[in-house]
Amino acid sequence: MKRRKIIPYNPKLKVFARKLRNESTFTEIMVWNYLKKKQLRGYDFDRQKPIDKYIVDFYCKPLKLVIEIDGEIHQFQKEYDQGREVELEKYGLKIIHFTNEEIINNIEFVIEKIKLNIQPATAYKP
Repeated sequence: MKRRKIIPYNPKLKVFARKLRNESTFTEIMVWNYLKKKQLRGYDFDRQKPIDKYIVDFYCKPLKLVIEIDGEIHQFQKEYDQGREVELEKYGLKIIHFTNEEIINNIEFVIEKIKLNIQPATAYKP
């Protein structure tokens, strides 16, 4: 039986993650309205989830799926973002990105793209 890789968690990020949830951006709220309460194919997503030394925007544990919303700041930190993505992918996580503009201008496309990444065969079964 293949063992799952344990994804580290930094408890020091818990307070900051809560602060980020309480100060969600407009686009985060738009996406969250589709992800909360297991609305997408019955999968549970977390908001502002600490993983290792990072906080990801949305995370679905059974799918090992991270959804990131890239605001304006990401234009100026491309190298950091690439390194962060490499680190997270080491845990077998799949990361999909959306820009604020994509979400605001075409939320239906964004949700459809997320649905394409939610395949029952990719889910971890304990």
